[in-house]
Amino acid sequence: MATYTVSVSDLIPASAATCYGIVADYREGHPLIVPPKVFGPLVVEAGGVGAGTRVRFTMTILGITRELVADITEPEPGRKLVEVIEETGAITNFLFDPTRPAETRVTIETIFPLVAGLRGAVERWITERTLPRIYREELQRLAEVCKRRGGATR
Repeated sequence: MATYTVSVSDLIPASAATCYGIVADYREGHPLIVPPKVFGPLVVEAGGVGAGTRVRFTMTILGITRELVADITEPEPGRKLVEVIEETGAITNFLFDPTRPAETRVTIETIFPLVAGLRGAVERWITERTLPRIYREELQRLAEVCKRRGGATR
């Protein structure tokens, strides 16, 4: 199946362990980094931290709200966390690459199935223009949460 990818990276002034711990914690950490204008509350249906977690949430883009369910895996604990969206088949990878002891390159990368026809072209056009802004805000919020939690010391 053909796919397309939207990806944004930023350097976060905190250790990979701190960044990963916040993103993987869907009860306390992750809700602090998702932009509230886009995402509704994260409802944890199973697990709560890392692999085995299942969350339900709403996402509003261009005034259209969708309810989605994501299953979380950790193919590389501490370095890669994956969300698979049940309804769309989209796969979001959170990648953590330590660049220094107190600095991590964090990447949010979503791989979407390419839908055929005009609908697919419109979806892709909208997605490629809206998600990078959302991901940049999410990374900025992650940096703020890391700073409040002590950055590299945790």
